[in-house]
Amino acid sequence: MLPEHTFSTTVGNKELIISTGKLAEQAGGAVTMRVGDCLLLATTTMSKHVREGLDFFPLSVDFEEKMYAAGRIPGGFFRREGRPTTESILTARLTDRPLRPLFPKGMRNEVQVIVTTLSSDSVHHLDVLAVNAASAALTISDIPWDGPIGSVRVGYINGELIASPTIPQMTESTLDLRIAGSKDAIIMVEAGADEVSEELMIEALAFGHEAIQSIITLQEEMRQTIGKPKREIDVAEGDPELDAAVQARLGDRIPQLVATHTDRQERNEAMDALREEVVESFLAEDELADAKAIRGVISSELKKAIRSRILYEGIRPDGRDYTTIRELSSEVGLSPRAHGSGLFRRGQTQVLSLVALGTPREAQKLEGLYPEDSRRYMHHYNFPPYSTGETWFLRGPKRREIGHGALAERALLPMIPSEEEFPYTIRVVSEVLSSNGSTSQASVCASSLALLDCGVPIKKPVAGVAMGLVTDGEKFAVLSDIQGMEDHLGDMDFKVAGTVDGITALQMDIKISGLSQELMAQALEQARAGRLEIMDSMLQTIDAPRTEMSPFAPRMLTVSIPSDKIGAIIGKGGSTIRSLEETYEVSVDIQEDGTIFIAGIDGAKAEAAVDQIKNLSREPEAGEVFTGKIVRVTDFGVFVEYAPGVDGMCHISQLSTEHVRSVEDAVRMGDEIMVMITDVSSEGKIRLSRQAVMEGWTLEEARAKDKPRSSGRGGRGGSRNGGGRGRGRGGRR
Repeated sequence: MLPEHTFSTTVGNKELIISTGKLAEQAGGAVTMRVGDCLLLATTTMSKHVREGLDFFPLSVDFEEKMYAAGRIPGGFFRREGRPTTESILTARLTDRPLRPLFPKGMRNEVQVIVTTLSSDSVHHLDVLAVNAASAALTISDIPWDGPIGSVRVGYINGELIASPTIPQMTESTLDLRIAGSKDAIIMVEAGADEVSEELMIEALAFGHEAIQSIITLQEEMRQTIGKPKREIDVAEGDPELDAAVQARLGDRIPQLVATHTDRQERNEAMDALREEVVESFLAEDELADAKAIRGVISSELKKAIRSRILYEGIRPDGRDYTTIRELSSEVGLSPRAHGSGLFRRGQTQVLSLVALGTPREAQKLEGLYPEDSRRYMHHYNFPPYSTGETWFLRGPKRREIGHGALAERALLPMIPSEEEFPYTIRVVSEVLSSNGSTSQASVCASSLALLDCGVPIKKPVAGVAMGLVTDGEKFAVLSDIQGMEDHLGDMDFKVAGTVDGITALQMDIKISGLSQELMAQALEQARAGRLEIMDSMLQTIDAPRTEMSPFAPRMLTVSIPSDKIGAIIGKGGSTIRSLEETYEVSVDIQEDGTIFIAGIDGAKAEAAVDQIKNLSREPEAGEVFTGKIVRVTDFGVFVEYAPGVDGMCHISQLSTEHVRSVEDAVRMGDEIMVMITDVSSEGKIRLSRQAVMEGWTLEEARAKDKPRSSGRGGRGGSRNGGGRGRGRGGRR
């Protein structure tokens, strides 16, 4: 057994402990990382050989969320973990993004990073811990990698930036910033916020970058002390002779083509023709020529030409300058049955978002290691193949789609009204219809339109824009509203969403080693201007929530009852609540505190259901006058229904203003009569008087006229099936 080594540092006010040598000794690198009672195992392994035919770097990063880490058994029939939860997929993506740019260019060996939860205390966050654990495992491994990196969460609580806030602390924070970077620069940013300013975001980024330095220093110490020698690998490199030959055939045709074709389709068609012409010329000379490699050189030359034109001529592929936003348009109300819909177009990017409202019981139930157990606002994002003119199998959402949906959800969540203000579950689905740059931010815009069209009282509309970067190390260009080619050929994808007053979400990924704070400040300011331009266009279509919801949307009413009356609403085996839902065509959701949500398409029926629930839960009070149905007739009087399952007794002497010899002389079974409650005993027995209503007596007068007789014949009312004795107050049946 290898000796165990332990290292520690402090981030914020939390001790971070890294151990290695004890677990997973056959992995290329393995560490455990602990903060509080959260413990992760991170392993990294690289294949010994390159798989035949690979022309990309096969890196896989997985976050294994294990329920035993919190001392829990998974639900479901098999009682074991199934497909990854959304949260674990997002954590895997968060871990992957800052690691990937630091592997050697041209690397083709398979690398697998697996982070497994061994313990979770529901106090400390696991996502940022996973990034640090993966970095530490790679740093001490035999895998070539240009790390280490550090990662930290930054909150903004009571006007103060906090490093590594706990999960309870984050409930009070207006900023949830996760940052990863090297010693010199920021590599990855993921943030949700409640309208924070660009200035505060820059300050938080600088604060976070400073906070990760101790983590990086600790990993450098680990590498020097116990790090394995890095293995030699074969890096995919081009053929200089082939490069020169292809370049000679091309001459200056690609720069000319880029300069003369600003339309995407025309440029692609011209490039396809040029590419095939050059490939065929090589094959005519040598039928064994590598056509794939030739096409690769041509694509590389296209990339150089576009980047050079952007940097040194200030002209982008479609002819725009650095800050111009593409043509904008939007519509609402496209779907007659969805509860709200919004269509947003920016250039060739088009997204349709649709809203469906539901009852509180339709909130998403979550089973994971975080304390959150349900979600009432859900945003889903779909990227079908036709959006790029391609074909592939539809097999559920991929990681990218889940990530884009989560980003849009994060952007809009601060603007969603509280459950008290708008007691609906809200699901938004963004369907990408055409893609040419930043569909995730287009989905933010389309979803704002759809929510307004639905009548959801969002606090403010949210818009988003994607920024790009092209740099050669000396000169740089920050691009607003990047299209697909600029995303593919550029060095940064920087997405910013927010309202007119501040940022609500931010996500940054880069392909270079890092980004300075000055460049990030410029990108944020440029993004703010672009976001406001897009917002102005959206508001011309719809600028406020509709005052009337769709006729097909459920009408939600709320009523509160004492919590000890919940059983009366549910009924034996759920019989009462089922009867309510069937009779009034509503959905009834009961909360533990006695709050009841009633949802139905027919407003009048929903109101009637509310009245019935009030009747079921009300307490009888002396002096109250009500109209009730006679549900039982005896020789000495009748029993009148006060509420379902509760009745009171009206003595024969109190049935009329005149003497009555027989009950049937005054009333009959099933009649509805108006009576006054003259007494409610401590046992819940209810005494009624019809004569008091007919004579217009006060409660005191009614009591004086009605002296209860001491008789063992059921005397003073109660339940109908207990010999005259009720079960608790009100005489429940």
